[in-house]
Formats: sequence, structure tokens, C-alpha cells
Amino acid sequence: MGFERKMTRGATSRRIWEMIVFSMLGALMFVSKVAMEALPNIHLLGVLTIVYTVVFRYKALIPIYIYVLMNGVFAGFNMWWLPYTYIWAILWGAAMLIPRTLPVWAKCAVYPLLCALHGFLFGVLYAPAQAFMFGLDFDGTLAWIAAGLPFDVIHGIGNFCVGLLIYPLSELLRKLSRGKI
Repeated sequence: MGFERKMTRGATSRRIWEMIVFSMLGALMFVSKVAMEALPNIHLLGVLTIVYTVVFRYKALIPIYIYVLMNGVFAGFNMWWLPYTYIWAILWGAAMLIPRTLPVWAKCAVYPLLCALHGFLFGVLYAPAQAFMFGLDFDGTLAWIAAGLPFDVIHGIGNFCVGLLIYPLSELLRKLSRGKI
């Protein structure tokens, strides 16, 4: 009986710890976005999405969707918000496909490249929702993507630059989550 009680307390403590940490990580995503809004399409959202995925795997969806919900709550659940429900999941899914056994030098290259690719393709990923919501045909969708290309280029370059932080941040978060710091 005593052992079972200890196991239950341990599992409950772990769940409470995860709820607190994942809520804080989701809030960190939101605050980082708000703090960097003055810079056009330069933010830490891709970095944090990949870092959380590398460290927490499936559970990374929790802080990612806390961020998405906070975005809707504070900026309004409007049409612009709908693509956010899948755009960050695409980056999460791509990060999940990166083998965990990559050597460090490869992680230092692959993580920023994935982050940059997501930035370069942001308009393309956003386009299906845009086409559906505004009744754009294929040509209209291509025109919408082309009009956003300068912003996507800035987004991709900015994501690559801040993406250089992914490996060190993921190692730091891994150590923090294991209580080694």
C-alpha cells in the first residue's frame, strides 16, 4: 500500500510539474512573439517549436498549442488565426522526423535549416487556408504567395539566424528538465 501511494504521488508530482513547465513554455512563446513584433517576421517561434520538440517529443504539442490559444485569446480568434492551428504542427512534425541519433555537428546544421525552411515556406503553408477562406482559385493563390515572397525571404533568413540557437537551447532545456542544472 505504501509503495503504491509513493508511485501515485510521484506520477502526480510529475504531471503537475509538466503542467507548470508546459504552460510557462507556451507563455514564453507568446511573450517572445509580442516582444519581437517590431521586427518584421523575425521571431523565436520556430526556434522554440523545434527546441520543445527535440526535448519533449510528443508532449511538445502542449506548449505549442498553449501558444496558439494564447494568440487567439489576445489577438482575437479571427480568420488569420485558423492557419496557426496547423502551421506549427507541420514544423513540429518535421522536427519529429529528424533522427535523435544525429551527430552534434549535423544537429547544429539541420535544426537551423529546418527552421529557415519553415520561414521560407510560411506563405505557402498559409495559402490553403487563405484560398479556402477567400475563395481564391489556383492563380489567385499563386498571386497571394508571390505577393508575400519578400516577407517569406525575411522570415526564412531570420529563422536561420535565430535557428543557430536551437541546439544549445535544446541541450540547456534537456538538462533543466532532468534537474541536472
